[in-house]
Amino acid sequence: MKPITLLGDSLEALRAFPHEARRESGLQLDRVQRGLLPENWKPMKTIGAGVTEIRVRVEGGAFRVLHVATLPEAIYMLYAFQKKTQKTAKADLSLATTRYKALRKER
Repeated sequence: MKPITLLGDSLEALRAFPHEARRESGLQLDRVQRGLLPENWKPMKTIGAGVTEIRVRVEGGAFRVLHVATLPEAIYMLYAFQKKTQKTAKADLSLATTRYKALRKER
């Protein structure tokens, strides 16, 4: 099972999710750790190669967890946030892109 490495404030952001969204996000990340696809996801090629968005919808709203699972050593959680509009905010995309580029540079 691959470990999860949390970048930036991803852990704090995930902890700020309502209980049900936090629980569902954890279940989906567990699937990714076991080499499975999340139940509801989409590729985020605009951020970078291999970046995937876990999509969680609960009574409290829509929540997203952006991660990279294609690297051999770990799953990197780039960003977690609540989606407030139909289109993902540019600030959210920009932050995830910055963290992805920094991750690729470190390697």
